[in-house]
Amino acid sequence: MEKDYILQTKELVKTYKIDSPSPVYALKGINLRLKKSEFVALMGRSGSGKSTFLHQIALLDRPTSGYIEIDGIDVAKLNEKERAEFRLKTLGYVFQDYALIPELNLYENIALPMMALGHRKSSYNKDVLEIIERVGLHGREGNLPSELSGGEQQRVSIARAIVNKPQILFADEPTANLDSEAAAVVLNIMRELVDKYGQTIIMVTHEPDDKKYVDRAVWLKDGKLQGE
Repeated sequence: MEKDYILQTKELVKTYKIDSPSPVYALKGINLRLKKSEFVALMGRSGSGKSTFLHQIALLDRPTSGYIEIDGIDVAKLNEKERAEFRLKTLGYVFQDYALIPELNLYENIALPMMALGHRKSSYNKDVLEIIERVGLHGREGNLPSELSGGEQQRVSIARAIVNKPQILFADEPTANLDSEAAAVVLNIMRELVDKYGQTIIMVTHEPDDKKYVDRAVWLKDGKLQGE
């Protein structure tokens, strides 16, 4: 029978060695399953371990111990080259600082993952234009990031994150730098990605109001899950 989840962790631990004889525990044995086409919020106070956990499951860092499975693959067994390829082909990322390349226009920033994979423009042009339309930026294809508002830049980063049709979209406080109106636009786009296109999203957020956009909120405290 096909699994109903796309990601799971078992006893995930992350420690850091700081100027002390004992390691500091950032994550203390987290077990979590993420269903396909689910929008989940990771919530908790600053220092609770939300972003650290996201970085482990998004393959941006390696846990100290524990198990991570994504789309049926034990990702701990991947070497660095395989991890990089897996991230590029299977995962998408949205961060609070947008991470756009200032010298590239809107279209080029969105197409960047396809360019990195070596695809020709003729093979991805239609997809890029459709995604630009989907995030409400039609007609802005030639604009540089400096010519866009913060909310528009974040929509570009979402478009870039989904252009390669990722299995999972990871979002680390994507609305932290936006006003409430721009934040609502971004969250509504993410909600539509789940409802209309079956995208799976896991998002770190501090904002209690963001719970109304997600299917499930998972709370962390001191590196441990505290319930839903």
